[in-house]
Amino acid sequence: MMACVPSHKSAEPGSLVIRMDRRDRNAMLTERPDLFYVTDHYLGYDAVLVRLAACDAATMRNLLAMAHRFVSRRGRGSRN
Repeated sequence: MMACVPSHKSAEPGSLVIRMDRRDRNAMLTERPDLFYVTDHYLGYDAVLVRLAACDAATMRNLLAMAHRFVSRRGRGSRN
């Protein structure tokens, strides 16, 4: 899974879960708190929540490409 609609009630309506390394997530949360967020439920996951209303098409393409790389790398057993 690269992305999905969040099923946990802690996520804001109109959000998407995007898979990524937590180190990348922390940087993104700091840089764009208007776009990215995480709730307590998602802290233990390699994912970030994205506010779709604040996300343009180019950013979404980049996020999905990042998620694809992350998921593909994990599927090969590498965590680097």
